[in-house]
Amino acid sequence: MSRTLKRASVAVLAAAAIFAAGLSLGRPMRTLAEPTRDASLSTPASGIAARGSPDFTSIVRQYGPAVVNVSVIQSPKQDDTPQAGDSDDDSLPRFGIPFGFPRPHGEEVLRGLGSGFIVKSDGLILTNAHVVANASEVTVKLTDKREFRAKVLGSDKDTDIAVLKISASDLPTVRIGDVTKAQVGEWVLAIGSPFGFENTVTAGVISARARSLPGEGYIPFLQTDVPVNPGNSGGPLFNLAGEVIGINSQIYSGSGGYMGISFAIPINVAMKVGEELASSGKVTRGRIGVAIQDVNAQLAKSFGLTKPIGALVASIDKEGPAAKSDLKAGDVILALNGEEVTNSTDLPPRVADIRPGETAKLTVWRDGKEHEVEVKVGAAQGRKEVATNEGSGHGRLGLAVRPLTPDEQRQAEVKGGVLVEGVSGPAGRAGLKPGDVVLSVNGTPVKSVEQLRDLVKGAKDEVALLVQRGDSRIYVPVELG
Repeated sequence: MSRTLKRASVAVLAAAAIFAAGLSLGRPMRTLAEPTRDASLSTPASGIAARGSPDFTSIVRQYGPAVVNVSVIQSPKQDDTPQAGDSDDDSLPRFGIPFGFPRPHGEEVLRGLGSGFIVKSDGLILTNAHVVANASEVTVKLTDKREFRAKVLGSDKDTDIAVLKISASDLPTVRIGDVTKAQVGEWVLAIGSPFGFENTVTAGVISARARSLPGEGYIPFLQTDVPVNPGNSGGPLFNLAGEVIGINSQIYSGSGGYMGISFAIPINVAMKVGEELASSGKVTRGRIGVAIQDVNAQLAKSFGLTKPIGALVASIDKEGPAAKSDLKAGDVILALNGEEVTNSTDLPPRVADIRPGETAKLTVWRDGKEHEVEVKVGAAQGRKEVATNEGSGHGRLGLAVRPLTPDEQRQAEVKGGVLVEGVSGPAGRAGLKPGDVVLSVNGTPVKSVEQLRDLVKGAKDEVALLVQRGDSRIYVPVELG
């Protein structure tokens, strides 16, 4: 049975019937949230019952009213124009079954449900971008049964964060925590609306931190075993101190339902993005323009490193900021602005968090010793390389590629195509090698790195790559990650 990562939202009929069937971990951004005057939940111990078992009743009683139900009406798109918050990544399909209502003149309307939580008493709400994607109407329902029409102040597809505003005052709010203090194994609980059942409480533990998911380079996810199902999307993840440390976003599932693995966006990331969306309606990210991959034991040995660490620069965008610096393909980035880079997945969210125009100070390993390299950070446009790890085994394909130069195209006697510079993951298992030229995916000619990425995103479980190696061309089947 194939397994996919799926958004934990749900689309339902707006009727009485019940259908049974997701930047760096920096300092917390508190500008969206208001400080609470109640310190009764100021320590984790307050969530532990006398016998040592977790007791969530006080958290639910105090902060449950700040969790809201978000319902949307989504009008079908009339064209292919990308919409804010819309998901086009088929490798991480938004979970939900759309049920249409007929409208006059035959137009179809889709209805969906998700969750959210109030961060300011004047009606500022955080939720997932995929919950409100393409919404023509958004309604927020409170636990006291009041309903408000909500305005979407901003939506960021790359981090799956959206900010809503309702016209209300003196609303209950959550308390924002610091995810950098979260520990694997500690208890957490989710409140949301799975399958439309409002204010449902589920609990579990943090299973892992800083998980990288395919196509989600900006988010170091919290992995939990908290039961999260369709409709939980956008709801808060609390620690035992009653603080929100994440936003429930995705599930890993082979059936469409909960299977023991769920993912939450760290609240530090969400609050920073939310602040920018609330103030300007958009998010600005830094970019240095490099493609990177993990350093495994074999690569570490070949480079003379004592252990596998850092992010290997597979290629540099010739028009990107790094091309104007001393950074070179083959460098291993060990630190960014003095902070260690343990894995390639550490780098993209941390680069994205740097303001365009500022200087990134990189410590790199080259020729058996450390060097200091400075790169003036540029502004990211969409998903253009901030610092991508498409070449790491975490990607669906596991290739680091670059466009062929005109001379290389003439020598290979090809038009278009991309040159393989690094191989891992599914492509490595299929036998691809550095120096191969990828000419097509499932029969569609490849003319750019971006097109290759889009074709792989749109594929299902396997792709057939037409590869030129030397003077020979072969089709290579690749089972995707």
